[in-house]
Amino acid sequence: MESVNRMAIELADEALDFADELDIGAFDLENGATVLDFGVDFEGGMEAGLLLAELQTAGLATVQTRMDEVAGAAFPHVELTCDRPGLGLLCSQKAGWQLSLDGFEGLGSGPARALVADEAEFRALGYTDAFDLTVLAIESDSLPTEAVAERIAEEAGVNTDGVYLPVYATASLSGSVSAAARPAEMALFRLFEAGYDPQDVLSATGSAPVAPVAGDEEDAIARTTDSVVHGGQAHFTVREDSDAFDALPSTASEYDAPSSAVFADADWEMSEVAEGYFAPAQVTVNVVGGPTYALGDTREDVLAESFL
Repeated sequence: MESVNRMAIELADEALDFADELDIGAFDLENGATVLDFGVDFEGGMEAGLLLAELQTAGLATVQTRMDEVAGAAFPHVELTCDRPGLGLLCSQKAGWQLSLDGFEGLGSGPARALVADEAEFRALGYTDAFDLTVLAIESDSLPTEAVAERIAEEAGVNTDGVYLPVYATASLSGSVSAAARPAEMALFRLFEAGYDPQDVLSATGSAPVAPVAGDEEDAIARTTDSVVHGGQAHFTVREDSDAFDALPSTASEYDAPSSAVFADADWEMSEVAEGYFAPAQVTVNVVGGPTYALGDTREDVLAESFL
């Protein structure tokens, strides 16, 4: 099976080659690790955000934008399609690597996770990557240090000069684009947790509006969450029928309020928010040779309260 890290490195090289055009920063740490600043000290942009989403999916997804509306206002939307959803979404795009070291806090996604492969989805898919270079995209409002790069290299089993770290704040345009590319991944993870075999998911497509860039990380987390839980849509083509499909849409509409209010009520402890909250608003599942399920619905009224 192909190496997701090898494919992602080709995209990291593209980011390095076009850093000026994309308005992203690129520099090496003293230990040789490469940092790509997609939205911390650099502005980035829509194109940078699309490349970031491709990096997170190791190039296994087609990521593009279209114009649509939210409550009558024009907004760009991100569309992502992946025909290897187990590998590209669960084993790469999922934000499953929590980083906390010497005051640095970040959430990692991307193919570096596949070199560690200690999450349940890797066992379910029977996949572990082996490559001497790696990419871990980090959602953080600060840039990683040498110590962070060394920790990642140690756990991934590579040299520090083989580590590439795209970094972005949630409160950045790249952060908004990256979040809007996640409905299919979030729905697939919900389906996997419900016991469905991810190898029976043949294709996945997701879409969500790009949230307006917020002025701080908390507001950005709330807005980008709203883009998925109230405006996100996902479509799966699957082999086998299942009762698990009913649990796929977000329960966010039950709160009848934007995520900023929901998270504030939980004192910003995400573990206190119902697990079913973090999923796209609407999911369609097409069973090959069987029924098609249309589940959930978007909430433009709540999106308007969050975005406008």
